[in-house]
Amino acid sequence: MTSEGGTEAVKLWGGRFDASTDPIMEKFNASISYDKAMWKQDIQGSIAYAKSLQKANLLTDEESQKITDGLEVVKSEWASQSFVIQPGDEDIHTANERRLKEIVGDVGGKVHTGRSRNDQVAVDMKLWLLEHIVQLAPHVTKLLEVLVERADREKSILMPGYTHLQRAQPIRWSHWLLSHVWPIVTDLKRLRSLYSRINVCPLGSGALAGNPFNIDRENLAQELGFDGVTKNSLHAVSDRDFVVEYMFWASLVSSHLSRMAEDLILFSTSEFGFVKLSDAYATGSSLMPQKKNPDSLELIRGKAGTMTGNLCGFLMVLKGLPSTYNKDLQEDKVKMFETACTIMGILQVAAGTVATLKVNEDVCRNALSEEMLATDVAYYLVKKGMAFRSAHGKAGEVVKLSEELGCALSQLTLDQLTKISPLFEDDVSSVWNYEHSVEQYKATGGTALTSVNTQIAEAQEFLQSFRLTQEE
Repeated sequence: MTSEGGTEAVKLWGGRFDASTDPIMEKFNASISYDKAMWKQDIQGSIAYAKSLQKANLLTDEESQKITDGLEVVKSEWASQSFVIQPGDEDIHTANERRLKEIVGDVGGKVHTGRSRNDQVAVDMKLWLLEHIVQLAPHVTKLLEVLVERADREKSILMPGYTHLQRAQPIRWSHWLLSHVWPIVTDLKRLRSLYSRINVCPLGSGALAGNPFNIDRENLAQELGFDGVTKNSLHAVSDRDFVVEYMFWASLVSSHLSRMAEDLILFSTSEFGFVKLSDAYATGSSLMPQKKNPDSLELIRGKAGTMTGNLCGFLMVLKGLPSTYNKDLQEDKVKMFETACTIMGILQVAAGTVATLKVNEDVCRNALSEEMLATDVAYYLVKKGMAFRSAHGKAGEVVKLSEELGCALSQLTLDQLTKISPLFEDDVSSVWNYEHSVEQYKATGGTALTSVNTQIAEAQEFLQSFRLTQEE
């Protein structure tokens, strides 16, 4: 774009400058390559602001309608991908206003009355992020539904539970699945509360001091669908807490899914063999034709690091900034968009991988070994009246004896056991049963069938209530 009397591209800020911008600086300064993603939100904000200017008697009805109609044309061009970005369009705000003035003439310049790109970009980002969260939430709920549905369907499968990657105690496969449900339930609750904190309108704050033209900010916020307005103009134009909080949310979700992915990677190895991934979520080797690599899970694990890197990088941008807007904040959108794109992929791939994998019930059950019942031996003695600390020691002696004799715990005779403790009786044989073991844990949160059923019911109830909340 050029001015009427020359060749220099017109800047929204260029009035006090004599010399043109260095081409390298021009490119370094420009953000249109990525902030064009907010074209719809930028136009939405401008249309609402034009209406506010009309209500404040700064635009006539005719001018307001002309600007609104022009912005609708710009919107249709973006939607049809026919909008042509010009060399002087350093950002989405410049591009849209430049094109508006080409369509409606100089009256288009009135839409910026009392408005700064500082409050304009803040409202664009919030509108974009709110829309993104609405699109994101169903993918989180879908992942939860997949996990809960499998947990409900496969409750009979027993497997080893691990600590320190060592076999620890028998658990239900469903209990393992549900262990990954509850962190994501909390993530979904966090997302809902984050939405409410983002949903506050900064538009009408100007560059930093506020708006001098009697703009009704509350009405403007309502027009844009916000719940309220920011309380301080200095804070409004510099606040990027909502970006940080969103990236923290994505980092935490990614961390939760990375842990699940790590378990499934191990479970899918030949050494474990508990699960088999679908071909749709695995790849092969370019050299070794027998390989089936869990790339879907490894990418989830790897991208969790990217999420945290985005968060930490942007926090470093913010930590030393002086008050109000600084151009450092231009880094916000790159990280926000990358995080949004990546977390959407992580959620969809995680849901697909879990939904399509096959669990090998026989392998899981065969991986159970009697030394995992050592704690049950201690509990047996506790039920006979022995203090747990003493019972723990006696159970250790039972394990030691079985190792010395090279036999399973269940092969120890009652005579051998009573020499360790006279509390052992014939009913000790009930201890050597994995179903009996898991069914002990009936307290809330345990791996017993009743507890697992309660978890499933509560998770299903949450999902139903969350869907209703979203619909409202």
